[in-house]
Amino acid sequence: MTSEVMDRASARPYSAPMSRPAVGELVREWRTRRRRSQLDLALEVGVSTRHLSFVETGRSRPSPELILALAHHLDVPLRERNTLLLAGGYAPRFSQRSLDDPSMDAVRTSIQRMLDAHDPYPGVVIDRAWNVLQANRAGMGLAAGVPEHLVSPTMNVYRVCLHPDGLARRTTNFVDWATYLLGQLRRTVVLTGDPALEALEAEVLGYPNVAQITPLVAGAVGGDPPIVVPFRMSTPLGEIAMFTTLTTFGTPLDVTVDELALEMFFPADDRSAATLRELAGLTEATA
Repeated sequence: MTSEVMDRASARPYSAPMSRPAVGELVREWRTRRRRSQLDLALEVGVSTRHLSFVETGRSRPSPELILALAHHLDVPLRERNTLLLAGGYAPRFSQRSLDDPSMDAVRTSIQRMLDAHDPYPGVVIDRAWNVLQANRAGMGLAAGVPEHLVSPTMNVYRVCLHPDGLARRTTNFVDWATYLLGQLRRTVVLTGDPALEALEAEVLGYPNVAQITPLVAGAVGGDPPIVVPFRMSTPLGEIAMFTTLTTFGTPLDVTVDELALEMFFPADDRSAATLRELAGLTEATA
């Protein structure tokens, strides 16, 4: 080996892989986050408490099947299941393809078909951070007039709805709607442990209009979601009231598909339904 090759080898960032948490540490972290005892989890998975303890302390190396079983019973998202497998020294089991990938044509087409059929009511497709990936015409119409910096390069539902320059200024029941959104964000942070989502949560909690109402919603954030929270918004044709549904894919084996959700807005009353149809007509006339 030449001195040049030896120099390059010695410069490799060995600290990066060495600093990766061990699989046992990650299992214990997820078990603690889910508030599960070793005994409870071991019984569900079908191993002894002693063996689970050895896995968590690094005295025993779990098989990939055991890692996946633990992840399943701890409701670990697919993205983080791959992380657990890598930490255990195994290859990831779940693919992660872009929604634009040709292999995702069937998924993308099905999504767009549902969105188009939902017009003139708004509908969007979001990832786990609630970034908008697809939308129908009515969905894009909701964000009409929102400043460019809130919708580019990626439109995020939390930013658009909670920022004082976004839809917050048009939301007539902002406290109720913000409470719902902050609760959803908190639950996702708890579910995933994603640092990027924690940063997003810190960002929106720092908005002045959100900071003002935080004492009012603190008791509600993180609790059970209410049955229905309407989204009330003023429009040039009057106020509209809508409720939303979230639809996810069943039994996904791809990280991207696992994190997708369709948020469909439905009119909460006949007047709102008529107003949405009228707004759609105006949009078509000016297109």
